[in-house]
Amino acid sequence: MRWLIPKSLRGQLVLMIVATFVVVQGFNLWLFIDERGLAVRAALELDAVGRAANVVRLLEAAPEDLREDILTAADSPLVRFTLASSASIDHTDHKINGNIIRQIARLLDDSQPRDIRAELHRIGPRPSGADASPEMPQMHGNMMPIRMTSVEMEISIALEDGNWLNVSSRFHRPPIQWPWISTISFALATLIITSIIWFTLTRLTGPLRTLADSAENLGRGEAVPELPIHGPEELRRLTTAFNNMQVRLTRFVAERTRLLAALGHDLRSPLTAMRVRVEMVEDTETRERLFTIIAEMQEMVDSTLSFARGMVTSEESQQVDMYDFLNELTADFIALNSPVKLDAQPGMNVRIKPVAMRRALRNVIENAIRYGHHADIKAEIVRDGINITISDDGEGISDADLERVFDPFVRIEKSRSLDTGGTGLGLSIARTVIHAHGGEISLSNIAQGGLQVEVTIPVFVKLDDAPQA
Repeated sequence: MRWLIPKSLRGQLVLMIVATFVVVQGFNLWLFIDERGLAVRAALELDAVGRAANVVRLLEAAPEDLREDILTAADSPLVRFTLASSASIDHTDHKINGNIIRQIARLLDDSQPRDIRAELHRIGPRPSGADASPEMPQMHGNMMPIRMTSVEMEISIALEDGNWLNVSSRFHRPPIQWPWISTISFALATLIITSIIWFTLTRLTGPLRTLADSAENLGRGEAVPELPIHGPEELRRLTTAFNNMQVRLTRFVAERTRLLAALGHDLRSPLTAMRVRVEMVEDTETRERLFTIIAEMQEMVDSTLSFARGMVTSEESQQVDMYDFLNELTADFIALNSPVKLDAQPGMNVRIKPVAMRRALRNVIENAIRYGHHADIKAEIVRDGINITISDDGEGISDADLERVFDPFVRIEKSRSLDTGGTGLGLSIARTVIHAHGGEISLSNIAQGGLQVEVTIPVFVKLDDAPQA
């Protein structure tokens, strides 16, 4: 049943309000039908009681030879009058129906009390032959196509000459009548209420959807314009807080990037001066050693600048097919005779910053080739995005270092050679770029030997473009 529930907040609120409205209207309809049935049965009951009192007066005032004609004239398909020497009700405990007895006694207004008996009980559908008169089945069928329970009333009134007037009547629940005007009124009320609610919630959820899209874009490192502030007070405060947060984050990242870039730039001048001074050193071995140290420092400065550039968010995101993207990337390695193999299928569309993502994946692939002798790349579509695994058959690393290697300037390779160990910024840059895309990167050792790097890049779909109920 979950597929019947809309996914959007607007759809769920509209469904809840409309469902509540329908339930309330249905309850009111049930009360209306029940009250209407009680009113009609009460009217029929009063009619039968009044006719019984009038027949008693006529029978006692008319000659005996006219009594049969009076009874025949008083009969109807719903009420039957008979005259007998005994009462049809053989018990005298009528507390439950005392109201009917009091009404008859009041209508007769006798100076001397007389014996009046009444019995009222609910019955189910009866066979056609059991009705009070032959006309009852036809009349009941015309009035009530659906067979429902009825209320049967029997009255026995003692006459002055010792005979009894027995009255038998059945009151059916009236049929449900739902006129077209009521149906149209209910439909129009539902339509108007739904339209008003839909319009009102659109003004509320529309800015929320825009805010969610902007937050997603900001988390992926994209430039987000300042959101307009409008709507209810709570929404205005939320939008203002988001705009302020965006300004602070952008300023913080920009300042840190400028700091790293300035630091790297300022270090180049002393390194250049040191290189000039080293040229004056007469001892060859010492001079060569100093040149090596300066080259290592220069490489670290260049890597720092590269790391700073990895946090810059000026590049525009693009929709690419990850298969084509990885195919071009691996082609560059194959052109250099690097052992790289790709396993992927076309149709893996994702929104990324191509230059930054190329730098991140290149660093990971270069590590696999450097330490694991080859790189096996596999890309596939998972539930929330694209999953890329890069594995090798090297020695792997200790479990304690699986997370530490992402820290800047951390080198698991213990030699001081930049050719074998690098500067320790490759994985830091890769994680910075991948996190900026809203993705994740993790390392794990392969049981058979080697290291596996798993990169997950989410497929970002704007809420305005996503299917909504």
